[in-house]
Amino acid sequence: MRYLLIDNSNTRTKFMIGTEQSLLPWIEHINTSKISTNTITNALIDQQWDAVYLCSVVPKKAKIIESTLKELSNKPFKKLTHNSQLGIGINYPNPSQIGADRLANSIAASANYGSPCIVIDFGTAVTFDIIADGKYQGGVIAPGLGAMTDYLASKTALLPKITLTEPDSTIGKSTEKAMDIGAVYGYRGLVREIITELSKELKSPPTVICTGGDGQLISNGLPELIHHYQPSITLEGIRLAAILNFY
Repeated sequence: MRYLLIDNSNTRTKFMIGTEQSLLPWIEHINTSKISTNTITNALIDQQWDAVYLCSVVPKKAKIIESTLKELSNKPFKKLTHNSQLGIGINYPNPSQIGADRLANSIAASANYGSPCIVIDFGTAVTFDIIADGKYQGGVIAPGLGAMTDYLASKTALLPKITLTEPDSTIGKSTEKAMDIGAVYGYRGLVREIITELSKELKSPPTVICTGGDGQLISNGLPELIHHYQPSITLEGIRLAAILNFY
């Protein structure tokens, strides 16, 4: 069975085909702000699928995706929610507040690495999600790295927008270098402290997995704390959830 898997996040929407065995190589990215019937149709024109599984944190765009795909084909369509079959339990007072992407990350992390584990997703916000005793336990949300640097550029007259890179020194010799050092090293400090405090509350040392746009840059400086960088973990979680929910 071929599943059309969709990760509809705040910044980008990813389309991928998955089977019971694995994710397939084809992937399509659309800026979420540009999601429309036309952009979806053009992205999928050469693809075939037997069922659709959507993971969305953008309700308005989710409606466009759902209506478009139901026009394109009469294939079964389902969405990932806290009421779906997840393969993990939920230990959380109000499960409806958990983002579908965070559930997808947790499903894949638990399946691939067991528990306890922590999944860090470096997106518009950075999220830390904890799986222990086979259940989603909760997490932490902090501003994303891009949001922090964009804020400096937009709220100050002389600080520019920068592209983040690995600093080659801890003393900046230009405004851009100084901002880069502050962002990368400062953000690693934030991540280190949160992982350290989370680990204190778990019964055994967790496996830490990260994903997202800035994940590799930040994790490169924290090898003792972040054990795996898995850029496709959200889509892998959507794939595993699709298998559970279409049987």
